[in-house]
Amino acid sequence: MNIKTLNLLLLLFLSLLIIACNSNQSTINNRIVIGISADVQSFNSLFAFSYEESAIAELLYPGFLDFRWSDKKGELEPYPMIAKSWQWAEDSLSVRFFLRDDILWSDGEKLTAYDVVFSYDVFSDPEVQSRLYGIFDQLFTELDGHIDIERTFIIISPFEFEMHFPESSVPDLVKIVVPVIPEHIFKNISRDQLASHESNFNPVSSGAFKLKKWDKNQTIILEADSNSFLFNSGQTAELVFKIVPDYTSRILQIKKGDIDLLELVKVEDMNELKAEQNLEVVNLIGREYDYVGWNNVDPNEPSKPHKLFGSSNVRKALSMAINRKEILDEYLLGQGELAASPVSPIFKSAFNHNVLPYDFHPDEAKKLLILEGWKDEDRNGILEKGNEEFKFKIYYPVGNPLREYASVVIKNNLKSIGIEVTTEKMELGAFINNLYERKFDSWIAGFGVPIPLDLKPYWYTDPNVAVVNFPSYSNSEVDKILNQLETRISNERKNKLLKEFQEIIHKDEPVTFLYWTPNVIVYNTRIKNLKITPHGVLVHCWEWTIN
Repeated sequence: MNIKTLNLLLLLFLSLLIIACNSNQSTINNRIVIGISADVQSFNSLFAFSYEESAIAELLYPGFLDFRWSDKKGELEPYPMIAKSWQWAEDSLSVRFFLRDDILWSDGEKLTAYDVVFSYDVFSDPEVQSRLYGIFDQLFTELDGHIDIERTFIIISPFEFEMHFPESSVPDLVKIVVPVIPEHIFKNISRDQLASHESNFNPVSSGAFKLKKWDKNQTIILEADSNSFLFNSGQTAELVFKIVPDYTSRILQIKKGDIDLLELVKVEDMNELKAEQNLEVVNLIGREYDYVGWNNVDPNEPSKPHKLFGSSNVRKALSMAINRKEILDEYLLGQGELAASPVSPIFKSAFNHNVLPYDFHPDEAKKLLILEGWKDEDRNGILEKGNEEFKFKIYYPVGNPLREYASVVIKNNLKSIGIEVTTEKMELGAFINNLYERKFDSWIAGFGVPIPLDLKPYWYTDPNVAVVNFPSYSNSEVDKILNQLETRISNERKNKLLKEFQEIIHKDEPVTFLYWTPNVIVYNTRIKNLKITPHGVLVHCWEWTIN
């Protein structure tokens, strides 16, 4: 080989190396790094139980409809996704879906209506115990909760199918649309082996991104799938989920630019992060609230009212005696909102603006307690009624500094009106078990508001229906409203009923609603097209671009 040939080969090699380096640098510059605190256990939507798992899984396995938050209405609205259109029957007891015929799984197979129906079959299978098991009561189901596939679905063609509903059902697409998983991958796997199968960790997906690399407890890298029906040439090339368990490290990394997006930032860090020129700070309020739970019934004899908290006047007095604004101002730096009911202000059409939080008014609280027979007759500083002194213990879970702080404020507030409170923190698992077993007299906890709004599991009388009605609250008028909400009524009537519900709850005050807690999100301003709504942050990521 002569010198000229060697020089040409060397020049070619260097050119290829430069191209490869430039390509790699281009990808690095076109990636978004999202900081998360813990690794995922599965990429399969069936078993994506945590928030991060669910967000990642639904980027890989989108549903056959898309849902977007309407700020104007304060609700989710359906949009085409895998289904390009749909048509309701006149009686609303069936809907026909027309699917796109150009959607490929990442292994090249076409996505069809058979995949959609298979997904419903698996998600509702009691042997699988998916994260959505038990939610399909709007469809025809068997005694064990499994969807009756033959009665519910008719496949007309590979890209067209009908979904049928029982006459008593009030179909809501937001509640019943599931992520679509590939039948050809999962159909031959035993249902009881699905949770641990290797396919969960090497997903064959259909979304805008596909799994590129997973370094356990380090990073999860999703890359744009150019064959996806959602792909667009301007989207970010990679989403990198960087696992950083230590909160302080996550904050340092977003300031340095090693992380581009963080959720659940502490309010005390907001001002410092706002001062960074390249960072945007968003305070999202309205999806979670904290409350003080009062057991409305005797834990040992549920047919009897609780000796302390059985009266709505007593519960109102307790709410009036707690300085919730002090907790907001001192601990949350004024970033939350006082709560008056479990219906969030984000539900604009259903929110009752006339239902206001009880003011901090210890003197009025004392008057209500006197009306209920609670007086300090023996002058020992503690109210009593007959032989019963007004004293109790409040429980709260470890690892939540806000609730620990709140417990101290509540203890001091109630002491000032003659009520003796002790506080006790408890390991989270034991705390949750005691809630479900209705063992506590009083506790501090929180709830996340479901979208769409679903109140029955929390406030209905029947414990078999209201599995998280921990205060054992019961009101026949509330039950009637919650039942009516499940019938065929207009949106106007539905919103009127929801406003009536808030008025009754406020009058009964089954718990003390404390405040809507903030979810502070911080992201690098180089990310464009990021729309943060109550629906979530890690949605529609294929629309994100890099400046």
